[in-house]
Amino acid sequence: MSSIPHDPALDSTLSLMHEGYEFIWNRCRRFHSDLFTARVMGRPVVCIHGREAAELFYDTRRLGRGGALPRRVVTSLFGTRAVHTLDDDAHRRRKAAFLSLMGPSRLDDLIGETARQWQIAIRGWPGRDRVVVFDEAERVLAAAACSWAGVPVATADVAARARDLGAMVDAFGGVGPRLWRGKLARRRTERWITGLVEQVRRGALRGDPRSALHVMAQLHEADGSLLDAHTAAVEVINVIRPTVAIAWYVAFAALALHTHPIAAEQLAREPPAGRAGDHADHFMQEVRRFYPFVPYLSAQVRSQFTWRGHAFEPGTLVLLDVYGTLRDPRIWEAPDEFWPERFAHWRGGAFELIPQGGGDRATGHRCPGEWITMHQIALALHLLTRCVTYAVVANQDLSFDLGRVPTRPRSGFVICNVRTQPALDAEPPLRPSHAAARAAAAAVGAVPLVSEWPAQPAPAVSSRLR
Repeated sequence: MSSIPHDPALDSTLSLMHEGYEFIWNRCRRFHSDLFTARVMGRPVVCIHGREAAELFYDTRRLGRGGALPRRVVTSLFGTRAVHTLDDDAHRRRKAAFLSLMGPSRLDDLIGETARQWQIAIRGWPGRDRVVVFDEAERVLAAAACSWAGVPVATADVAARARDLGAMVDAFGGVGPRLWRGKLARRRTERWITGLVEQVRRGALRGDPRSALHVMAQLHEADGSLLDAHTAAVEVINVIRPTVAIAWYVAFAALALHTHPIAAEQLAREPPAGRAGDHADHFMQEVRRFYPFVPYLSAQVRSQFTWRGHAFEPGTLVLLDVYGTLRDPRIWEAPDEFWPERFAHWRGGAFELIPQGGGDRATGHRCPGEWITMHQIALALHLLTRCVTYAVVANQDLSFDLGRVPTRPRSGFVICNVRTQPALDAEPPLRPSHAAARAAAAAVGAVPLVSEWPAQPAPAVSSRLR
């Protein structure tokens, strides 16, 4: 075993919980090292950072997911026997089901339904004294995701279902009441969706066979047996719940527009990104890079290997620093600056921009819905810059706590004096992010369909927007 840096604390669990997103990044800078050892929850771990570390992390011959996820994350965020907990052929087979939901036409359906739900919500904003953008996004995304996934939900129940789906996301870095709220929300949601899966299997609930509910209800194990109804429900939730989690990014996107008014004006002036120009694409990518969501990812060593002079033993827990890698000055120029135009000519690889994981989108553990996040953020930017005018409520707390995982603006970003614009009633751009479209087409093996998403010329690089 090499003498790599070691966090001197007897156990670093409290430090990890207190420092949150910065736990690994702080120590990598302090130790001047891309890896160090520590003890978390009484277990030895190796923390790794940077582009090469991400490439290592997604080498499935060396690292696997089985047994690596903390129990509280499984029982609140992902669910037992979820695709995130599988390796090898079992993972590839299950992930193929997710990718089958995400062809170009299905993504158009989701964005179109989300735009419709946003239009309904926004038309009610002018009559309200205050609108909390995060809360609105959570409800809109839940309604759209359920409709798209073939999951029937009464209008009167949307808010409660959205809160439960959001509580699962909010619980993954929490302890105490926040964790238990997420677990209870998962139990309620799993009972609800399991019942719907059983109805589909009995033929009592019909719908689009391409929908997530119907695809997962008919999914089989490698041995040919039908996936048990509870696990099928878990995977339906794993389609809907990540879409609701985009509310965190929408709140950050609103904050970024407020903090960077020159960039916001530029977005409002150019045509929608799905037709011409791609400043919205660059802004969307910078929101994903700059604002925190996932602090780190975990895996477990499958077979002995050596990296950077350190011997990784089977069973060792490995944490990949997501937050710090997105701020590594070796990868990103001026990483602590919000600068969308860095993406004008960015041709990065699969291990640099990793807010939702890295590596191969089609077969690896990179989030299969990453392009949905990209589309949804770009759509929200379109709505906030072209379809409404508003004032930002004064004296609200727009800060976010890096010790809280997941974090967001404390106030949820509150606006007032909302006025709708004619663009709200116009046809929204169904493909607001051509970067996401290209990624989706490649990942689902639909390369010939890339022509459905014509490439846009990159604009000339101008001075940084501050």
